[in-house]
Amino acid sequence: MTITDPTTATDTPLDRARAALRRDLLADGVLIDLGSPGLYGRTGVFERVSSAVDAAGVRSMADLDTAVVRFPPVEPLAAFERTDYIASFPDLAASISGFTGDDRKHRELLAARERGERWEDFLDPADLMLTPAVCHPLYGLLTGTVPQQGRTFDIFGDSFRREPSLDPMRLQAFHMHEFVHVGTPASAQAHRDGRVPVIRDLLTSFGLEIDVVPANDPFFGRVGRMLARNQVEQALKFEFVTPVYGDAGDPTAIGSANLHEDHFGTSFDIRTEDGEVAHSACVAWGLERVTIALFAAHGTDPASWPADVRRALDL
Repeated sequence: MTITDPTTATDTPLDRARAALRRDLLADGVLIDLGSPGLYGRTGVFERVSSAVDAAGVRSMADLDTAVVRFPPVEPLAAFERTDYIASFPDLAASISGFTGDDRKHRELLAARERGERWEDFLDPADLMLTPAVCHPLYGLLTGTVPQQGRTFDIFGDSFRREPSLDPMRLQAFHMHEFVHVGTPASAQAHRDGRVPVIRDLLTSFGLEIDVVPANDPFFGRVGRMLARNQVEQALKFEFVTPVYGDAGDPTAIGSANLHEDHFGTSFDIRTEDGEVAHSACVAWGLERVTIALFAAHGTDPASWPADVRRALDL
């Protein structure tokens, strides 16, 4: 079966194209099926290409004065709450639970398990969330004042979004590399706008057909549709898209450039030296999406890729 989204089974040209790419990636030993939509193991050839992609991306950002920070794949519930993510994307969020009961409760759990019932009901919230965006833990560290010229951060790590799909370009667990700037409205805008041509040139050098288009985040519900329209109308988000599935469907986003305006500055009480609420912006690429787009464009054997692509990736 092929699917267009996690709940609707169809048989369109796009479904067939997605199924064919997934089949090739699994058959050729690039990905390993873990038995749940959007969750894969990665083999050596995938890791070699993804490492090369990320290293090339980091080189393209070498002119930035960045502080490197790395965070675990989970964040405290209290910090997650301050991002307001649950208000806009409740369908993508995922919490962590753990067992806190006694022997009696454990016996009840085992009995439920023996009956084939959902034993997860015996677990309690652990006040931890799987991180949906790798920059989330940053903002709580910046509460207070940032320099007037702002600060820029290099952030890489794991993300999780509960979005099961058999489309290999839409994973539940994935890696993002973000370059985040927190400063004045002008410095945030300059960071976002100045990096767009850099990332476009980077991705183009990989032999990918790239377009930069206005976009919106997948806000949830009726209010979310209004937020999405505002995001596009105000040009707050651009995506780097490439036609992974050719004419079978719309181009797929593999990176983005975003203005958050004062959202995180307000939520985490971050200000610039003049006392104004700080603004933030980020540019990012999805490491798995870029890597799979390369396999889709050039085949699953990097040794056969065009010489200029291998040079750009230092493969």
